[in-house]
Amino acid sequence: MNKIIFFSIILISSFTFSFTYSQNIIEGKVIDIASKEPLELAVVTSSIGKEATVTGKDGRFILKNVSASDSLYISYIGYASQKIKAGGTKNNLTIGLEKGPVDLKEVTISSHADNLTTAHTLTSIDLNTLPIKSAQDLLRLVPGLFIAQHQGGGKAEQIFLRGFDADHGTDVNVSVDGLPVNLVSQAHGQGYADLHFVIPETISEYDFGKGPYYSSKGDFCTAGFVSYNTLNILDKNTVKFEMGQFNTTRGLTMINLLSEKAKSRGMSSYIAGEAYYSNGGPYDVPEHFKRYNVFGKFNAMLGTKNTLTLSLSSLVSKWRAAGEIPNRALAEGYIKDRFGSIDSSQGGYTSRANANLKITSSFKNGLTWVNQAYYSYYYFSLISNFTFYYADPINGDEFGQHEVRDVLGYKSTINHQSYFGNATLRSTGGIGIRYDHTHPSWLSHTLNGDSILNFIQKGIIKESNTYAYADETLESGKWLFNAGLRFDYFNFYYLNTAPSSDTAAAIYNGLNTTQGKAIVCPKFNIQYTLNPEVQLYMKTGKGFHSNDARVVIANQGYQILPAAYGIDIGMNWKPIPRLYINTAIWYLYLQQEFTYGADLGDESVKPGGKTARKGMDFSARYQITGWLFGNLNLDLATPRELGASKGQDYLPLAPTFTSTAGLFYKLKNGLNGGISYRYLHNRAANEDYSLTALGYFITDLNANYTREKMEIGISIENLFNQNWNEAQFAYTSRLKYETDPVYEVSNTPGSPFFLRFKFSVFF
Repeated sequence: MNKIIFFSIILISSFTFSFTYSQNIIEGKVIDIASKEPLELAVVTSSIGKEATVTGKDGRFILKNVSASDSLYISYIGYASQKIKAGGTKNNLTIGLEKGPVDLKEVTISSHADNLTTAHTLTSIDLNTLPIKSAQDLLRLVPGLFIAQHQGGGKAEQIFLRGFDADHGTDVNVSVDGLPVNLVSQAHGQGYADLHFVIPETISEYDFGKGPYYSSKGDFCTAGFVSYNTLNILDKNTVKFEMGQFNTTRGLTMINLLSEKAKSRGMSSYIAGEAYYSNGGPYDVPEHFKRYNVFGKFNAMLGTKNTLTLSLSSLVSKWRAAGEIPNRALAEGYIKDRFGSIDSSQGGYTSRANANLKITSSFKNGLTWVNQAYYSYYYFSLISNFTFYYADPINGDEFGQHEVRDVLGYKSTINHQSYFGNATLRSTGGIGIRYDHTHPSWLSHTLNGDSILNFIQKGIIKESNTYAYADETLESGKWLFNAGLRFDYFNFYYLNTAPSSDTAAAIYNGLNTTQGKAIVCPKFNIQYTLNPEVQLYMKTGKGFHSNDARVVIANQGYQILPAAYGIDIGMNWKPIPRLYINTAIWYLYLQQEFTYGADLGDESVKPGGKTARKGMDFSARYQITGWLFGNLNLDLATPRELGASKGQDYLPLAPTFTSTAGLFYKLKNGLNGGISYRYLHNRAANEDYSLTALGYFITDLNANYTREKMEIGISIENLFNQNWNEAQFAYTSRLKYETDPVYEVSNTPGSPFFLRFKFSVFF
């Protein structure tokens, strides 16, 4: 084990020497002129188009073979482009760009932009044109990603992507500022990703990737990943107030803490606070959903080469839940309307506190070194009841899930750029460790939300993940080749502490409490850029998702780290100057599916069989006029269980066709907003498709008037007041007066017409 880690460190640290031609090279940095923040992936092109490059994470670029007579063109989505003369410029020049209107004519498809690890064009366009209302909307920004809230507003959203019902994150890797959001071996579900600690107004950019093709992404990156970065500097102070139907109110404050003089010395700091309350909708049992967030960030230059970034955040959230209702409950009069409740004791409480420290060091010859350490404290308590009186006809099937957790992590990443004639080699390597200590974690049979009848599981979990990766990207002319290798080692520990008389004793008695497993994941990707309008690519790779520690110990190490193997073949295309299209066909094989268990005594997520998915993605962004934008996303998938007979091989709740689209406007007089839809097709609710999870078509509207010092606006969710089911599951349940259980679909109704007003002041 130590030899493997040592070899990985040597591989990461051994970067190849570089050949440069100093007399033809211009080095510089592109920044936001107001905030002084570096702009990553800004395009820098020589006037005659013979050379082009993009900026790195620190905003720096190196452009080769530039003569004194050339001019440099610098462009970045959402900023006014700039042209400067190359003659007379010095190395280490700084180019400041001002924010401006989005113009898709300025977008070029560059052979230097690594499409293998970023969807920068799509994300930049969307962040500049789409209205963001909540942390949930941040997830919906990803083309093809759908979410569902099925038990009160404070629970992490259920995630659907690329033919996956990924539960709350089992197959989608989520991070914020490099801090992992997914929680391993979580009391409610493996990979549980609760983003409610994020204040959406603090997000500056996001990145996503579909499939298991990214060396820097490890656990849970099978369907893909989503990563967010928060603002380092506020361009203005903000006070915002929102109010809407169902007694919904939200207050937000974002304040700079340091002066302009401090900013000129490379220092900045701000604090943001959010308070939210809502009854949650027209439910007979009000949710009384409360959420409080605080986020603070501090940046400082340490000398001329190092930047320190420290962020602190906290979340406290409490809610009740009407719960999921069997379809027959309304038809047979158990509830008076579709917003009724059968067990009013359901609900939860959660809190999270995060500390995130990062030091970025920039050296000569394009070498960047990033060291990051983080800590999270997490508390979670949830009461649920899906089957009512099926398992226990006397006391009912209500159950509680609870955990207290500490998460510690460290990672170190090195980036370097080398030149060989007309070829460029970008090298990236990283090592890291993450440690989760959950003390305790339990699943219990409860009564009336507070009385524990017995423990189904109760124990202490310790789980560590040590990893290393190396990634090389070679650019030569129109070709780009990327090869990566990732190594992960997991150690699982689970100590059963449930009383000997409870269910857990029979499962864990006499078992070894520790298991370990390593996995190696290779990646290989190719990109070919025909011209600034057409780019072809192929992505291949192996990924994985880890299993729950309780399952690992119960099964004595069987399939600890099931692998995923995928391939994408796609194209980026600009058929006309203001139309950008991305499309791909793809295939993914998974050694072990994680499926949802609803019966009292089941794990919330348990191992399933081998599966395969294939599909097609299509995304288009069109600037119709200078102020009117359109977008369209279409995503098809065929998810199937392998080894099952035909007609019995459907994957419950896995989406097969989704679509989102909208029209959005930004006028110079301050009017902005748009109208959009999201469509989810009917899908199988069980393995033989004898039960159907109904689809929906929901339309949302947003309108704002924005000036330099203020903004007013409205948003309407479900504009046409459609009856729809946000979440659906196939359960065997029994209501209190039923003599026999019934197997059918239960649902959580989606929100009806929901109007919200907002007013903001900027200073």
